[in-house]
Amino acid sequence: MIRSTGRGGLPRRILIVAAAALAPVIAGCEAGNNAPTLQWHQPTDGTLQHVGKNITIANAFVLGAPVGAALHQGQNAGLFLGLVNDGKPADRLLTIKAPGIAQAVQFPIGGIALLPQSRVLLSGPQPTVILQHLSRPLTSGSVIKIYLVFAKAGAVGLSVPVLPMVSNYSTFSPAPSASPSASPSTNNKPGFSTPLPSPTSSR
Repeated sequence: MIRSTGRGGLPRRILIVAAAALAPVIAGCEAGNNAPTLQWHQPTDGTLQHVGKNITIANAFVLGAPVGAALHQGQNAGLFLGLVNDGKPADRLLTIKAPGIAQAVQFPIGGIALLPQSRVLLSGPQPTVILQHLSRPLTSGSVIKIYLVFAKAGAVGLSVPVLPMVSNYSTFSPAPSASPSASPSTNNKPGFSTPLPSPTSSR
């Protein structure tokens, strides 16, 4: 029997650990395009919720003030979220409402199209969806209720955290200041939809 020397080969325990670490990756490859490692996952601390069979709302949060401060009544606040349609047919987010939280929600004109197998990331660093003229102060760590209405998936209520502008969120842009002379609008930007990347393209 030929034995490897201490310097000529890796210790047995290191080989065992390496094999164990590779096992999930190998299993994912064997599972094909539906492997969990190839699917889109919740990236951070926001709310995750499924709507109907195919729509997922991911990482929804409101960007609050820095630690120790609050967003005051009358200010604007940015709402960040991701939308994924992982099946068929196409759908459209028609509106977002925040009753008791904001007087209006600035939202893309015509809503947001969700084509089959596509995603829309309203994730910044500048907010696309803005809660205009807050009806009450928002403190970091609190949770607010918003409502999203889809053309086919229907309406859903969402509990959304208010996250402080620190750490990963320190580079995000706060919502533009509220203009006392301008009336709040519900839609003013075009919607868009991005196809989901092919699982093979990330290999």
